[in-house]
Amino acid sequence: QVQLVESGGGWVQAGGSLRLSCAASGNIFSANDMGWYRQAPGKQRELVARITSDGSTDYADSVKGRFTISRDHAKNGVALTMNSLKPEDTAVYFCNYREHNSIGTDDYWGQGTQVTVSS
Repeated sequence: QVQLVESGGGWVQAGGSLRLSCAASGNIFSANDMGWYRQAPGKQRELVARITSDGSTDYADSVKGRFTISRDHAKNGVALTMNSLKPEDTAVYFCNYREHNSIGTDDYWGQGTQVTVSS
């Protein structure tokens, strides 16, 4: 089992910045991907950014050039730096840990942190 704890959400005006952090604990495998997803009211959860165990990154088109995902090795976790925030970035942001093991993949999720961007 893996436990994920997010922090850093909050309220910000459009154009501002926030940094989300996710700390992982438990049975951490070296072969894992970590990422951030978000879910706005009435919408499906969507991928925001992810980083693989070898450091490769992937971003949603809507956040490219504004958001940066990075590993936080001290916390066995991941951070998301969000710049030039827009009202449409408002959502609950979830940390994801994806474990690659001998039988496939297992996903673990944090409890979510609210990000609100006002215009």
